[in-house]
Amino acid sequence: MPPETLTPERILEATEEVLRRYGPAKATVVDVARALGVSHGSVYRHFRTKAALREAVTERWLDRTSKELSVIVATEGPAPERLDHWLTALFEAKRHKAGDDPELFATYMTLIGESGGVVDRHVTDLEAQLTTIIEAGVSQGTFHTPSPATTARAVFDATGRFHDPCYAPEWSRPGITADFEAVRDLVLRGLRG
Repeated sequence: MPPETLTPERILEATEEVLRRYGPAKATVVDVARALGVSHGSVYRHFRTKAALREAVTERWLDRTSKELSVIVATEGPAPERLDHWLTALFEAKRHKAGDDPELFATYMTLIGESGGVVDRHVTDLEAQLTTIIEAGVSQGTFHTPSPATTARAVFDATGRFHDPCYAPEWSRPGITADFEAVRDLVLRGLRG
C-alpha cells in the first residue's frame, strides 16, 4: 500500500496528538514528523516555522467552533430562536472543549497566548455571526437596535463569562447553566425592547 500523501491537514492532526501527549513546552516539530513517519524538513515544507505550525493548529481548533455556529447563522427562522440557539451552542462548545479534553484545552490556552492574531480573527468572525442574526431580527421586527454591529459586540461581551476561556474553571460548577440561561434570557428580552 502506498504511503499517505503528506498534507497540511494530516500534519495538523498529528500536531494535535503530539501536543496532547507532550504539551506545548515539550512538543517539537521533530515529534510531529516522527508521528507522521517523515523528516522534519517535510513538515517545514508545509509550515515554514514552528510558530506557523502552532498558529495553524490553534486556528484549526478555533475554526471548529466557528463552523458549528455558522450553520445556526445560515438557518431560516425567527431571529430570537436563532440567537438563543447560537449563544447556547457557543457556551456548550467551549464548555465541552474545556471539560472533555482538559490536557489539550490547557495546551491551546498556551498556544492562544502566542497567537493573538488568530484569536482576534476568531472573535471578529463570531461577532460577525452575531451581527447577521441581530440584523435578521431587526428586519423581522423582533429586535430593536440602531446598530446591529455595536449590539453584537455588546452581546458578545455580556456573555463572555460563558465563552471566554479565562472563565473555564467556572463552567463545571453547579448553577452555571442557570446563570447562563439568566444572562441569555436578559439579552433576548433587551433586544426585543
